[in-house]
Amino acid sequence: MEVTSDFKAFQEAISTSLVATTRTTNEISSEDLGFHRSLDPSVAVSLDRQNARLLSLAQRLLNNAASNSEVVGPSLPDADAVEGNWRGVVDVVDSLLEKADISLDEYTGVVKRLSPSQEQVLATAPKARPSRIANALRSQDLPKPQLLFDNVPTNSETDVFKPLLLSKPYATVPLEDSLRTFTSGSGAQQYQHPYQTEIEQYKYPPSLYAVADPIPYHPFESTKATFVDTPEALASMLAELKTAKEIAVDLEHHDQRSYIGLVSLMQISTRNHDWVVDTLKPWRRKLECLNEVFANPNILKVLHGAYMDIMWLQRDLGLYVVGLFDTHYAARALGLGGSLAFLLKKYVDFDTQKQYQTAGWRIRPLPAEMFDYARSDTHFLLYVYDNMRNELIQKSNFDDPEKDKIQYVLERSKETALQRYESPVYDEQRGVGPGGWYNLLHRTPAIFSKEQFAVFRAVHQWRDRVAREQDDGVHYIMPNHIIFSISKAMPADKVALFSIAQPTSQTVRLRADELLSAIAKAKASGANGPNMMDIINEVNPIRSVSPAPVVRPLSNVSPTINGTVPNKSGVVDALPARSFDSAFWGGALDHDTSQQRRTMTTDSIRLALPLPQLTAEIFAGPNSAAAVTRTSTSVDPGARSEHEYIKNRKPAAEADDGIFVIKQLGGARRRKSDDMASEQARTDTAATDSMAEQEDEVTIPDEEALRAKEKAQRKAERKAAKKLKKQQQALAGAADSSQLNDPSMYDDDNNDGMDVDVDAQPFDYASAPSVLHPPRDPADRKGKGAAKSKPFNPYAKAMDAPKGLGRVQKERAGKSHTFRK
Repeated sequence: MEVTSDFKAFQEAISTSLVATTRTTNEISSEDLGFHRSLDPSVAVSLDRQNARLLSLAQRLLNNAASNSEVVGPSLPDADAVEGNWRGVVDVVDSLLEKADISLDEYTGVVKRLSPSQEQVLATAPKARPSRIANALRSQDLPKPQLLFDNVPTNSETDVFKPLLLSKPYATVPLEDSLRTFTSGSGAQQYQHPYQTEIEQYKYPPSLYAVADPIPYHPFESTKATFVDTPEALASMLAELKTAKEIAVDLEHHDQRSYIGLVSLMQISTRNHDWVVDTLKPWRRKLECLNEVFANPNILKVLHGAYMDIMWLQRDLGLYVVGLFDTHYAARALGLGGSLAFLLKKYVDFDTQKQYQTAGWRIRPLPAEMFDYARSDTHFLLYVYDNMRNELIQKSNFDDPEKDKIQYVLERSKETALQRYESPVYDEQRGVGPGGWYNLLHRTPAIFSKEQFAVFRAVHQWRDRVAREQDDGVHYIMPNHIIFSISKAMPADKVALFSIAQPTSQTVRLRADELLSAIAKAKASGANGPNMMDIINEVNPIRSVSPAPVVRPLSNVSPTINGTVPNKSGVVDALPARSFDSAFWGGALDHDTSQQRRTMTTDSIRLALPLPQLTAEIFAGPNSAAAVTRTSTSVDPGARSEHEYIKNRKPAAEADDGIFVIKQLGGARRRKSDDMASEQARTDTAATDSMAEQEDEVTIPDEEALRAKEKAQRKAERKAAKKLKKQQQALAGAADSSQLNDPSMYDDDNNDGMDVDVDAQPFDYASAPSVLHPPRDPADRKGKGAAKSKPFNPYAKAMDAPKGLGRVQKERAGKSHTFRK
């Protein structure tokens, strides 16, 4: 098909072809091809020929689609291989869709339209510019700038991170007193936050609590930003920043070719100027002078999603933020989307180029497209802050702390500014920590044998050690899913290793012998090593064999503080965030059932509310026997027969006099006496007398008695009419005339005062209506010309059952719902 300039027509043509192909495929799949194959050998040969042709076409398509990508096309020798290698087919299709998405953006001009200055850049850009952009998007083939730093990262796992501060501007507590150590919850020594006192005592300016017109931003196209890559440019920027009242700050980070990560770029904007600071210079530690602005309480710092930015600034540049306003929490308080792109679109109608979000920000010189993207993150942020501040004030109730949205944002911002960076320490035995194997196994549950678990820990440790040595990201060395694949397969040679570790990184290929040696050593030692569940139970704060926790009443529980509850003595008891021990199922992850067999006493069961004992006397009425018993005798807590909190409601046994009432035996409803049924409708007086006799036996409320009387009267009338009808049928079908003169059929007094009910007579199976003995109609004896009754239907009453739902409408061959217009 020839591609025309009209993309819409080309798209419709392709869609029509796909619809026709899909319809034909559905029609073929609905046919019983297996039956036709067994019926006609020629059909089987034709089907095999077409299957081979389709598999060949699919193989060629997959190979062509995967030729220009890192994905390896699967092999499809037969039809069963399609299902076995379906994961590989999906990977190829995903790579195609990604390429199509990028191509459509370029074709429709989305990329060109989203960049305000891209047209000018493309007009003057050299021919080598696209290759540099592609190189930046790959972000792996660039040289490592950290090798030229004055302070080269060592990635030591034993050193405690010490703040990089050489001086402390705007200090309330001197620097020497701020750099003190303390013991963390894990038992490690850590340094305190140098500006903790200053941040906690900080008072936000009054302008934050007053509605004011947003200050307009300067047009993006007509303004330029200054690229700060020299100490002179840094000093000039610092002098201008000191005169500002608010600044906007953002960072661009890289963590693929660095173990702990690198702050590659820093953007700072005021109301009138934008700066893009190169933070990959060898003298990057000199940027600590920016604390004269970042720690200045008279300058408000506006950031978006500053949780990680705060720690990156401490780790790489020694910068600390006092007076933070995080627009991410403002967006949450207003119920808006949390991304900066959404806020820029809402308040500025500006579209950001998200394709550069994960680009290689280490590339120098910085391409103009990436420069514009970085600058746009802070150019509009102060204007966005003005609008969000006004909305927060308008939607806040300053008299109610729960509805004070401004205070909520400021408190969350202070908590973010108080975050501290800590050096990553690898725990080989327990795997705890941000980069440990425990968190990975917790997010991706798997059941390993002893050998597999030992290999899993060994491979994970090998990846961390190699990443530290090469100063590369752990995911660049080996993705997480490959660790699980290697642990389950435990390969013994390079061929098996490379077939499992797909895609295989260059580090794994170069150090394959080292990795195989670690796998073999771990497999040998794992046979006598610890069980996976034993290690997990050791790390888990609540083990399945631990005693049941005691739940205090609500009156003694104070509000939680960071996941803890202070007890009566003031000591904080840590509450675990997650328990592996279910209150209903027990230890779900523990394979040792003997540990789950624990006796539970009544003392371990506590109520959260101080409720009284839930006995039957609480729910008894004022005139009931239970109420009388409650006033005379006390409740014995040990005499609980039915439930721990509910006393047995059964009354005490009475003397057996031979007469009983069904309701006293536990019946839910009182059954009526058979005296209410007679051959004719009983009078209202007789029904009332019968109910009165029952009222003497069982006492019921007046309303219930009235409803029972009415119901008894209706039932007596129905039963009398039913008995009369059956007697008439017996008179019509009696073969012996002597039966007509039998007074026992009509006289109710012949059985010692007992009613004769037709239903009470023994059932005659010989003369009962059936298929072999249908009921005879008297009209059949009158002659051949008389009309005959309908034949006997033994399944007639089966149709009285309630009908179920109809059958579900199934999809049929042909035009499906997917393509309905």
